[in-house]
Amino acid sequence: MDFLIVVIVILLATLVLVGVGDRFNLPWPVLLTLATAAMIFIPGVPNVTIQPELILPIFLPPLLWALGQRASWQMFRTNWRAIVIYSVVLVSITILAVMWTSMVFIPGMTVAAAVAIGAAVAPPDPVAVEAVAEPVGIPRRIVSTLQTEGPFNDAVSLVAFQAALAAITVNSHLSAPVLVLEFLYTAFAAVVIGLLFGWLGGIARRHLNSHVARSGLTLIIPFAVYIASEEVRASGVIAVVVAAVQMSSTMGDLEPEDRLTGTAFWEVIEMLITGVAFGLIGLQVRQVVEDAGDRIGEMLLHGCIIAAVVIFIRLAWMSIIVGFNHSKARRPMTPRTMGEALVMTWSGMRGLVTLALALSLPAEGFGFRSEVLVIATMVLLFTMVFPGLTLPFLVKMLGLDQEDQQDRQERELLKRAQNAAMEAVGRYAQDAPPELVSMVSDLYRRMVPKSPQEVENQEFYEAQLAERNKRRKLFAKMRDTALNAAQDEIISARSDRGVDPATVDHVLRKLDQMAAVQNPDMANLLPGLQSGLSSPPAGKPQKPPRPPKQS
Repeated sequence: MDFLIVVIVILLATLVLVGVGDRFNLPWPVLLTLATAAMIFIPGVPNVTIQPELILPIFLPPLLWALGQRASWQMFRTNWRAIVIYSVVLVSITILAVMWTSMVFIPGMTVAAAVAIGAAVAPPDPVAVEAVAEPVGIPRRIVSTLQTEGPFNDAVSLVAFQAALAAITVNSHLSAPVLVLEFLYTAFAAVVIGLLFGWLGGIARRHLNSHVARSGLTLIIPFAVYIASEEVRASGVIAVVVAAVQMSSTMGDLEPEDRLTGTAFWEVIEMLITGVAFGLIGLQVRQVVEDAGDRIGEMLLHGCIIAAVVIFIRLAWMSIIVGFNHSKARRPMTPRTMGEALVMTWSGMRGLVTLALALSLPAEGFGFRSEVLVIATMVLLFTMVFPGLTLPFLVKMLGLDQEDQQDRQERELLKRAQNAAMEAVGRYAQDAPPELVSMVSDLYRRMVPKSPQEVENQEFYEAQLAERNKRRKLFAKMRDTALNAAQDEIISARSDRGVDPATVDHVLRKLDQMAAVQNPDMANLLPGLQSGLSSPPAGKPQKPPRPPKQS
């Protein structure tokens, strides 16, 4: 019962921290990390123990699946160089650098234990990077590179970590050729397993008629893929990501409601699992700190040194890429400037994988487990908390929050969608009422935001946006009040005699769907709310909109 109470408290704390982050525009993974660190100093918190061998299979599969669903085969084909340079080479160099540092500064450190430390702290956490980096306005090209390296750097680290763990367990020696061959086998076998499960999952999804069942299927497959891969000593990380990408590549046969509910479902799963993982791991780190006793100061110093090595290696590697781009590269890679190199270094945040790997070390027969956990915690604090809080300021100071190629591509795609929609609306111009055609046309004309270069009168444009946002908030308040009143009335009908509860649920579902699809942009189309939003600046005549194409 104590364990269940702890989990519920952690879930509630996660929801509160996410709300606080949204309210004050702070990244919730950073707040979660601070809360986890605070558990070390809270007296009376019960000790919670998780079997080390269960940590990775429980927490990694759903988080990796959520990440893989946002990827695509085209993204991997486009960014294959980033995968090799960052996920393989940079992670390997980081493991070697941390291994050497650990053996120099930590007395009695063995090679296998040093490799385990390096493998644990080497991979940046793609979940943390996405939650922290994307909302602050980093160019899409940089965010895309950071997201691409995520799944594969975890795979490289896990291969090295598992080899080190095997050497620790059986007291054997590590061999570099064996590590390379093992990585090639685990990667190839994982791709095969992932493609197979993704293909079978796509077939099963097409034969399920329920939206709920289709979402539930995506929750089962990650664990099945991970377990099957581990049984044949393949990389469960790569297999889960490949299966997720394979299933997401067949999304064309899904209904819009499937995509909307699936996205919302996995956002909730990702948030809650991350929160539970951080909380439970924080409780165990607290016990480790208590067990460390007088050596805790020395362990913290070692953690600071290794954190500095991790950050320096990433910055040096990014600087080398920038120099290569300036000298020889025909197709420059990211980063292209020292400003971008600094931002990508700041975005190399360690997270759940780092702590999970450290906790996977055996509790018995391994004398450095407490040291590894303290080091992993310090690396997470130095690479997550401080960069996460200062990244928005750094991006703005370096001027990287401007429109880049990916943003322009997004605008072009929106324009293509706009043209297709306007052409479809034009087919009804002869038969539909003119005011209805005008309303729908206005809706799709607004779907493409203006670029900074298209704004001629910045002051007027900003005032226009402020007025539009004010009207959106007013409309949203009116809409939500009306919908809440309608929903409350239907819910109260459950107590009415002669009313079928199933009918109440059916009507309530319609109201819920209405609430889900309502768009605040519609406020600009309602009579009485549109005045003053589209007036051109004085002296600048407004160009008439291009009429829709006729079929």
